[in-house]
Amino acid sequence: MGHATLTALVEEKTLPPSFIRCEDERPKVAHNQFSNEIPVISLAGIDESQGRRMEICQKIVEACEQWGIFQIIDHGVDGNLISEMARLGREFFALPEEEKLRYDMTGGKKGGFLVSSHIQGGAVQDWREFVTYFSYPLRSRDYSRWPDKPEGWVAATETYSEKMMDLACRLLEVLSEAMGLGKDELSKACVEMEQKIIVNFYPKCPQPDLTLGVQRHTDPGTITILLQDQVGGLQATRDGGKTWITVQPIEGAFVVNLGDHGHYLSNGRFKKADHQAVVNSSCSRLSIATFLYPAPEAIVYPLQIREGETPVLDESITFTEMYRRKFCGELERDRLKKLPKDKQLEEMEKTKRLEEILA
Repeated sequence: MGHATLTALVEEKTLPPSFIRCEDERPKVAHNQFSNEIPVISLAGIDESQGRRMEICQKIVEACEQWGIFQIIDHGVDGNLISEMARLGREFFALPEEEKLRYDMTGGKKGGFLVSSHIQGGAVQDWREFVTYFSYPLRSRDYSRWPDKPEGWVAATETYSEKMMDLACRLLEVLSEAMGLGKDELSKACVEMEQKIIVNFYPKCPQPDLTLGVQRHTDPGTITILLQDQVGGLQATRDGGKTWITVQPIEGAFVVNLGDHGHYLSNGRFKKADHQAVVNSSCSRLSIATFLYPAPEAIVYPLQIREGETPVLDESITFTEMYRRKFCGELERDRLKKLPKDKQLEEMEKTKRLEEILA
């Protein structure tokens, strides 16, 4: 990796080469050039059988069809808990390097602290530190990988994990109804919901115009619920990266992203949120992402194929296989980036010819 943490690099004048992205991947819009295009939806009245619930359902349908991303307010999660999680997160990343590295997850450890990205061997590093833990199902919890500092981390994150699972289940019910299905159909398709939480920290960056906090991607799971601070940096695109918008931070709100699994279950009707994170040179940023995944053996295939539609998948596959295909594709793209331009074109042509032969 080359850098145990990013703390030592914050005061540098130039960015280490391992973080510098190619021209077409660099930020096009500033971290604080906010847009109000992403829908903000109040969940007040979501538990009503009619009335407000139907309105909320329709608004979520429109948001998922247009962006695959929306913000929610009036969600019922205690504001004090949200503030406490943000405080604990910032205090963890302010710890001395040796404290954070007690939870180093390099070498295949499941959960803990890492710089940059889960994708080992990536061509370029992301400008972030993060700590991650697996929280559902309960048997997946390995408390030896959960930080014991700052004091109160474990108790607060247990409560937060529970509240996020409750919120996710309510959202899945509405999404299921939005697909025209019974409210339990999405949950059943997940078999057993898995939850992973990542607390992201994006330190000040000496040359933010040359790098990204998190590279452009879609989430593999069903949905993601993100808490972000007021600094700004989450960006979304719906035209393949030609134009980007920076999501307006709203105090106490959550950003909900639809993932690949949710996209496939809707037969492509709902977009998978295409997004990235940018950084800045004036202040650090914190976000907390709660990822909801189906069980590894869950079958990935559209839950409903409406008249006139064709399936977005040629066959039903397990979530494990879907994830493997996605991950291998990302590694291949990273491998190509390391090659000279002429070699990249040559390799792309080879891949294209192979695909034509196999088609």
